[in-house]
Amino acid sequence: MPTVYPDYYPEFHCIAGACKHSCCIGWEIDIDEDAARRFRAVTGDFCDRLQKNIAWEETPHFILGENERCPFLNSDGLCDMILTLGEDSLCNICRDHPRFRNELPDRVEIGLGLCCEEAARLILGRKEPMTLLSDGPLYDDDDEILALRDDILSLLQDRENTIPQRVAAMLRLCDAPMPHGDWGAWAELLLSLERLEEGWTALLEKLKAEPPADFTAFDAHMEGREAEYEQLLCYLIYRHFANACTWEDAAARASFAAFGYLLLHAMGAVLFAENGS
Repeated sequence: MPTVYPDYYPEFHCIAGACKHSCCIGWEIDIDEDAARRFRAVTGDFCDRLQKNIAWEETPHFILGENERCPFLNSDGLCDMILTLGEDSLCNICRDHPRFRNELPDRVEIGLGLCCEEAARLILGRKEPMTLLSDGPLYDDDDEILALRDDILSLLQDRENTIPQRVAAMLRLCDAPMPHGDWGAWAELLLSLERLEEGWTALLEKLKAEPPADFTAFDAHMEGREAEYEQLLCYLIYRHFANACTWEDAAARASFAAFGYLLLHAMGAVLFAENGS
């Protein structure tokens, strides 16, 4: 079965202790069955520490410590499990993060998730258009959803047009609605959801209290950096569009990608109004 991936995918490497927002803090870490068997078989000095820090429940998981830190994350921001047992000892979620896989009928699509700061730097910092690579055929000729996705990615990477023009063209192609711009209402909704980092809370509260009315100064500040929005849109379309089951579903996913761009554009304008940067 072919594997499809963005051309930047092989460039990713975990930055470990240099990461400012470690994925080993604040996340519940479930242990898959194969890893659980390996952990039960560990002997030697590390065995007691390992067993004390695993909850052997229906879904085994690590017992997080103070500030929700993984019990094996040391003071240098490195994993004591890797240092002691080797990288092959990791459970699937630790080995794979921030990678994602979309299992589709005739192929597997893989990529990097923007929840990781190094993945975000790699994706959003790219100047070149993103291309998809594969170790086999990208898709069957009769797969209309994926053919539509190709057309959308071409529209989103057409640098003869502005980002708003590209987004509008994508939505027209999918017969999808433009998300409304009531940022106070959107902020209120997003504040009702879980957030892993409190900086989001303060920013959403600012967006709710003082939604931007004029983007002119901010857009002038961002001139020359439109590729960041392009990469964000292409990421959202690549990650979510292929799973659409109907044309209505595809239209909803196109609207979701537009919303992602519009939200970060609005948040950027709020920060710019406050900081001048």
